[in-house]
Amino acid sequence: MIVVDFVVEDMDLRLLVQLGVIAFTFLMLINASALLVYAERKVMGFMQQRYGPYRVGPHGLLQPLADILKLLMKEELTPKGADRWLFTLAPILAVTAAFAAFATVPFGAETTLFGLLDEPVKLGVADINVGVLVVFALTSMGVYGIVLAGWSSNSKYSLLGGLRSSAQMISYELSYATALSAVILLAESLSLRVTVDAQAGYWFGVIPRWYVFLQPVGFLIYMTAAIAETNRAPFDFPEAEQELVAGYNTEYSSVRFALFPQAEYINMTTAAAVATDLYLGGWHGPFLPVEYGWIWFLVKVGAILFVYIWVRWTVPRYRYDQLMQFGWKWLFPASVINLIATAALVLSLNA
Repeated sequence: MIVVDFVVEDMDLRLLVQLGVIAFTFLMLINASALLVYAERKVMGFMQQRYGPYRVGPHGLLQPLADILKLLMKEELTPKGADRWLFTLAPILAVTAAFAAFATVPFGAETTLFGLLDEPVKLGVADINVGVLVVFALTSMGVYGIVLAGWSSNSKYSLLGGLRSSAQMISYELSYATALSAVILLAESLSLRVTVDAQAGYWFGVIPRWYVFLQPVGFLIYMTAAIAETNRAPFDFPEAEQELVAGYNTEYSSVRFALFPQAEYINMTTAAAVATDLYLGGWHGPFLPVEYGWIWFLVKVGAILFVYIWVRWTVPRYRYDQLMQFGWKWLFPASVINLIATAALVLSLNA
């Protein structure tokens, strides 16, 4: 009876810890969206030689909170002739897919939470042995929210934005998946955690065993495709304010409008986290024990997100025909050649 009670208590503790990790991940993503909005406006201001948000809170730190309160107090508007149910479902679907995609991304090694636990726990919502496929599938679901938003709004601008998004997603998902396939060949696993652990250690005692050094072309292809997948400049054609007013979210307001940028920033975070796990060694890095590797993980993700912001405010938007030509004539062939070269390398090393 004592043994049964001990097992039950141990299971309850592990369940509570796992629920705590899930809650922490959820809150982290929500706060990351607010911090990214603030960081983007500050970096944009710096690049344009101005202050950016500065009045609400110290150095404008409370500006995202003010923006959220403003959106909550605005009126929810539904256009005449719009499909009310699909119009409401679209932003919910977009943000749900964004949250679900990050659930399979590990962000740290096993830890005892500074000695609070007897047994270490894995930092990540779900440890799936085919995590790469799950991330790819769930990130692909986000386009349905955008297409539904464009179609259900009963607006020409919104419909054009939705159609652009679907064509863009199809064009760049091929390059995105092919770049990931090259890393899968090197790691010989579809598990994100196994891929991260395969990058532990150093070559010649100095160079980290990160796949970015074996896959520099693949990393550039992945990042380019990820920017297009998240509809960020210079590939922000589904919104394209100069052409489509605001594209698929033209008719949205209040909370329903806020869910779309929330989904965009969460997708950016997911893309940066996947790039960190697959190319930059995840939580492995110098000077810190692996138990505190989540600090390195956050630093690497932050650096990639800075590149997102940097590119948006320095590179002009392509024309739409240039977008499609670049995706099909240059990026996809380059990703296929990179995959073939990686496969040849793996076969030669295993021979």
